[in-house]
Amino acid sequence: MSTKLAPPTNTLQTLDRGLQALDVICQLAQGITVAELAAALQVNRAIAYRLVNTLELHGLVARAAGGRIVAGAGVARLGAGFAAQFRARAQPVLARLAAGARATAFLVVAQAGECTAVEVCEPQHVDIRVGYRVGSRHPITSGAPGIAILARRAPQAGDSAAVRQAREQGYSITRGEVQAGAIGIASAVPLRDVRGRVPFEAAVGVVTMQELDSGRCVPLVTAAAQELAQALPGV
Repeated sequence: MSTKLAPPTNTLQTLDRGLQALDVICQLAQGITVAELAAALQVNRAIAYRLVNTLELHGLVARAAGGRIVAGAGVARLGAGFAAQFRARAQPVLARLAAGARATAFLVVAQAGECTAVEVCEPQHVDIRVGYRVGSRHPITSGAPGIAILARRAPQAGDSAAVRQAREQGYSITRGEVQAGAIGIASAVPLRDVRGRVPFEAAVGVVTMQELDSGRCVPLVTAAAQELAQALPGV
């Protein structure tokens, strides 16, 4: 396993190595030894040892049983800061989407086989609104946002007809799958980091108890997905 990339000439090599080390450590649930980390980074053990000590000093890694290096609590603190900034950038996008579609707009992320709502915006000046609580969850295999996220993944033999259709058209429309009578439209947010990897999976969309004009709402939803992807610096 090697994650070593040649950094641009205007970067700090030590910092680049430290961030690469943190990335490797966070990807492995069972942790990693200093020797394994040195091999992954293609550096000698002395350098890997100093990188680990520095990251440990800042709480970004810790030593588990047997001396294996695992992610530290500091990573959660950084993640919480990112989540707050992501939600702040998403809010105005969702507000415009809710107003344009005249339906409740939402942003969900995929977590352990479920979709979790992280930001919601209800429309103004409408008679009926769908309540979509931040933190609410549903299986990723049902509902427009889950199907949209699955459709962005590599095709699988067991993909449902709904996932295959969403992959072909770039969005998903469902009726009554998560809440009886509710109609949802969702599109996956096309997130990629600077190395071309997917940092996390998310979908944006709208839901209502009234009939949606898909010809008007689908372009609004897909445009919001693109806008959210562009709103995240470095992603």
